[in-house]
This record gives sequence, C-alpha cells and structure tokens, in this order.
Amino acid sequence: MKHFSFMLAACLLAVTTFAQSAKYVSAMEQNIKALDTTRSVEGLNKLAHTFERIATAEKGEWLPYYYAALAQVNRGYNMLQGGNAATIDPVTDKAEALIKEAEALSSNNSEIYVVKKMIQSLRFMVDPQARYMQFAPRAQEALDKAKSLNPDNPRVYLLEGQDKFYTPEQYGGSKAEAKKLFELAQQKYNAFQPASSLSPAWGKGSLQYFLTQVNQ
Repeated sequence: MKHFSFMLAACLLAVTTFAQSAKYVSAMEQNIKALDTTRSVEGLNKLAHTFERIATAEKGEWLPYYYAALAQVNRGYNMLQGGNAATIDPVTDKAEALIKEAEALSSNNSEIYVVKKMIQSLRFMVDPQARYMQFAPRAQEALDKAKSLNPDNPRVYLLEGQDKFYTPEQYGGSKAEAKKLFELAQQKYNAFQPASSLSPAWGKGSLQYFLTQVNQ
C-alpha cells in the first residue's frame, strides 16, 4: 500500500510538473512572438512586465529575465528615436537589473552579453559627447565577450555591423565594413539552429533592413 501511495504521488508530481512546463513554454512562445513584432514604447513595456511575471513564477529560468531585459532595452531605443533621451536612464537601469538576474542563472552566456552590449550602447547614445569614454568601451567589451563565448552567434555580427554603419568615418565607421559584417551575420543566421523554441533567434528583420541600406 505504501509502495502504491509513493507511486501515485510520483505520478501526480510528474503530471503537475509537465503541466507547469507546458504552460510556461506556451506563455513564453506567445510573448516571444509578440516581442518580434512590437514596436511601441507602451507595448514593449507591457511585454517586459509580462516576462518579469513569468520569471517570478518560474524560479531558475534565465530566459524570462533575458527577454524582459531585451524588451526594456528595445523600449529605450524606441524612446531615443522619439526624442525622449532624458527619460531613458531609468529604463537602462531596469534592463541592467534584469539581465543581471538572467546572468545569475546562466553565466558565460553569449546571448546575455549581447544584451549587455545593447544596454551600454544605449547609455552612451543618450549623450554621446559626454558619455563616450565611460560607456563605449563597456559596450565593446561586452560585444567582444559575446563573440568569444560563441563566435557563431549571428547577433554579434549584426551589432558590429550596426556600429560600423552608424559611426562617422572619421571615428572608425565604414559602410563598406558594415556591409561585410551584415553579410557575415546573414551567413551565421542561415547556419544558426536555436536550442529550443524559446531560445534567442531575433534580429533577422533588422538584418534585412541593413542589407537593403548597404546594397543601395
């Protein structure tokens, strides 16, 4: 009887765990898909909070924190384009706190360092003249670390290409070098196989835009 009770409890635990896992995967897939298409500041903020709630419910999972940070940093870039630079620092602070939570659960992760790079670049872009010396080296350091951890990560070359594309030539920028990096990113995307349906796979849309720009 004791053996039967033990087996029943084990089966119930397995069913509960499976149900939780299936619910987690479903929620993550739905919101990752939304993150790929959401462009509004308000929409990205809502997604960031949604991923945070998932992270709170699913202890030990780094991806919800990662996507929450990514949503916040994308929100910050959209705010920058809208001329709201003065309000961006709290957004980058939040993104940085979230990516630290992700890193605590998954150290030496190339994807996490990609987001770290994006955060430092955003901090710099708020006031390029005043902040270049402080944040530009940190951004480059994070990108170099992302590449060393996974040289096949296509998002590394996408961000490198963006840096070359937007930087004035007198400061090391080059549309020709950007094109080479975007073409390399395309090769990496073509060969890239995400580990799961939840794994980072973003960036293809941005890459196609930049390829169009450098091939004009």
